Amino acid sequence: MELFLQALLLGVVEGLTEFLPVSSTGHLILLGDMLGFQGPPGKTFEIVIQLGAILAVCVVYWQRLWGAASGLGSDPAARAFVRNILIGFLPAMAIGAVAYKAIRALLDSPVVVAVALVVGGFVILAIERLVKSPKVHSVETMPMPTALKIGLFQCVAMIPGVSRSGATIMGSLLLGVDRKAAAEFSFFLAIPTMIAATVFKMYKDWSALSFDNMALIAVGFVAAFVAALVVVRAAIAFISRHGFAPFAWYRIVFGSVMLAMLLTR
Repeated sequence: MELFLQALLLGVVEGLTEFLPVSSTGHLILLGDMLGFQGPPGKTFEIVIQLGAILAVCVVYWQRLWGAASGLGSDPAARAFVRNILIGFLPAMAIGAVAYKAIRALLDSPVVVAVALVVGGFVILAIERLVKSPKVHSVETMPMPTALKIGLFQCVAMIPGVSRSGATIMGSLLLGVDRKAAAEFSFFLAIPTMIAATVFKMYKDWSALSFDNMALIAVGFVAAFVAALVVVRAAIAFISRHGFAPFAWYRIVFGSVMLAMLLTR
């Protein structure tokens, strides 16, 4: 029962943090370390429950996603939307297939996560000060080279604690995308990225998954989905009004506290 309660808690944390620039993976690694969570083999639990959070985006934005899919044959804006998401996904697909395992093996530790949280917080504060005049105000009007460059920024998030949404959003801001469009592009870019990661991980680890492991994944998946449903629209509204500085300070404080705890235990 304790394992299932831990899976529930980790799922809620995943859903609350997936779309904020605070690193959901970093939170899962740190919290899992504190709880002593012994879940499914490898990073299967961590990766698959992220798909639960991504499913929440599909539910919240289903009209926009359906409109893009159904308008591919006749609507230039729909084609541009799908094109930019696929172009942004390509770097993660290519680099992730080659380097993800090696990067995680080298850097996957709670101390690295805590340091990355702190450093990332200062980077966000610096970018918030640098960016002044956005030129791109929607995913549909984003130039193809911009989408590709944002996809390359997403690859930086292979370092645990960096934050996939943080890397893509900050990269978008540097490339002249406004806050709302940057956050939405990050949300939509997560859909093919996490579907691909989940399918690959489940394929690799399927033979090692027991019924109990699948049950743990299901609990975390549902918890992440429900928590993310609450966060997605609220995140866009908050970011539009307050920017990203509050998340930067949260990263700095939380990462510093965790680093102090890890180095003194």
